[in-house]
Amino acid sequence: MGESDLKYPKTRTMYCPKCKKHTEHTVSLYKKGKERAFAEGTRRHAEEKKGYGGQKYAELVRTAKTTKKSTLMLKCKVCGFVVGKKGIRVRKVELVES
Repeated sequence: MGESDLKYPKTRTMYCPKCKKHTEHTVSLYKKGKERAFAEGTRRHAEEKKGYGGQKYAELVRTAKTTKKSTLMLKCKVCGFVVGKKGIRVRKVELVES
């Protein structure tokens, strides 16, 4: 496929495991939710960063990859069941009308 732009349809017919048949699905890009400020791991990391000694693990200075994996979320129009399609490594995913 290569590392370029990917044009993907906004709607697509595919198998729904909940309906147990092929139905129309709406396609959207996965977006990470807001992180909880008081999650156990966040509190533990903040505690270990405090005082002398610096970071618990090295801060990333430069990234090795030029692209990120884009995960597609496919929602069934009949029952609303959402399936996540494994990440595709491309520069940009563009959802277009089919």
